[in-house]
This record gives sequence, C-alpha cells and structure tokens, in this order.
Amino acid sequence: MSQYLTTRELADLLRIGERKAYDLASSGEIPCVRAMGKLLFPKAEIIAWLNASRSGPQVAEPPLPTIVAGSHDPLLDWALRESGSGLATYYDGSFDGLNRLSDRTAQAAALHIHEPEGFNTQSLRDKMGNAPVILYQIAHRQRGLLLATGTPEISGIQDLKGRRVILRQDSAASQHLFDAELGKHGLGREDLNALPICARTEEELAIAVRDGKAEAGFGLGALAGPYGLSFMPTHSERLDLAIWRRAFFEPPMQTLIQFLQSERFSERATDLGGYDLRNLGQIHHNGASG
Repeated sequence: MSQYLTTRELADLLRIGERKAYDLASSGEIPCVRAMGKLLFPKAEIIAWLNASRSGPQVAEPPLPTIVAGSHDPLLDWALRESGSGLATYYDGSFDGLNRLSDRTAQAAALHIHEPEGFNTQSLRDKMGNAPVILYQIAHRQRGLLLATGTPEISGIQDLKGRRVILRQDSAASQHLFDAELGKHGLGREDLNALPICARTEEELAIAVRDGKAEAGFGLGALAGPYGLSFMPTHSERLDLAIWRRAFFEPPMQTLIQFLQSERFSERATDLGGYDLRNLGQIHHNGASG
C-alpha cells in the first residue's frame, strides 16, 4: 500500500478538497484503483499525470542533492540510517537548514522553529514564499533542561545565573528559544558561565553534561535516559521535515517516509521517550508554484 495515495493525501498534494478528488476519480480524469470499496491513487501514475498536464516550456531542473539538513534529532537520525534511504545528513540547525533548502543544496530540512501561531510554517513561507515545498510532521517532542544527576539548586531557567551551561550554535532554533527564555527571567548569555565551545548537535550537548563539562544544557528529553541525565521539561515542540515536492516522491525520500510509518520507528520512539507520534505524516504546508 506504500505505493498508493489515499484520497486525503491526493487532496493535500493537489491542494484541493477531498470532494473534488472524488469527482476527478469518478469522471476518469485521474489514475485510480478501487480496493475493497476504497479509492487509491498510484503515486507514480499521479506524478506522470501531473507532468503530462504541464504547459509551457519544459525546463530541465538540476537534481537535488540527497541531503537532509537542518536540526539534529536522535530519532530522525536513527531512521535515516536504519531505513536504508541513502540520504546523507548535514546538521547545523533549523535556520541553516532553511538556507540550504532555499538554495537547493539540500532536498529536505528538519525544523522545530517556535512561532507565535505554531511551528515552522511561517518561517518556511517567509524564507521561500509559495515554493513547491511540503512541510511533513514527524513528531511532537519534549525540550527542557538536561542536568547531570544530583546537580544542586537548579530548579529552572531562573537558577542558571553563573552556572556552567553548554550553548548551541546561533543557527539552531533551540538556541533562539533558549535566549528568549533567558530574557523572560531577566537573564542573558553574559549571565551564564557558558562553555567557550558550543554543541553542534543535541547529542553533543547531552555528552557535555554527562561528562561534567557543563552543569546544564537546553536539550531534548529523549536523550536524558541514554546519557543518564535528569530532565526538567519546559516546552513541547513540533519537529517537521520541509521537503522539496519533487524530491518527496523520489525513491530515497519515499523509503524514509515509509520507514517513518513502520512499527520499528514507533517502537524506537517509545524506547527513547519524549516523543508523540499521533500526528505523524500531517501536512502543514504545501507550496504551489514551480
């Protein structure tokens, strides 16, 4: 069934209502099959149908690199390896990922940018307008303070003044959020005893705390157990993959997407903890222009 779209998925792809999708199928205008009373749409044939419907000059676009950029996430990173997708990674934060997606040096970017009305969508639109990019939800995950077990007198962000803290790079959405949280408590980076070198990934942050280099870091709850740390949750955030639409239906990305929907992926999320997969696969943005 992984080679077929449901009516809802087709409607999301074409940016039409489900009723219109049914009408297209009923009139024979679009490739479809019926199985046990349910309409299904072959992905490969849908893409061919879209290409055949195109007007104007046919301009060959250069292939997109098989790279996933953006934010590091331990669950997604594991899935990229275990799925056999062949996708490479370049993690340097959500905002770096948006830049690489925009200049087509990556075909996808993992994002978790906190916004006044939600996550990621407005930042993607501000950067790329209505470019043909899909925003595909992976999970909600917990973020907060990772602390070495037994760290005294830290009960929240307000207690970090003068403490040894490991920061993230400026292109990381978590650092933007941490700076904002410090400000809410009347603090800034200058009030911390920040390590001179930042953590480029979530795991680097957790390792620095585990090894005693830092007393605290603003990290993911999923890494508390594996690294023997205490965790004080402060936020829930949505992790999405922003994917160029033409890459979404190519074999590398489809291999990953199918793996994300597997029982193995769900079990891994449960083992790590701190993830909510209930809305996995929801499309939050589907740009229009080519």
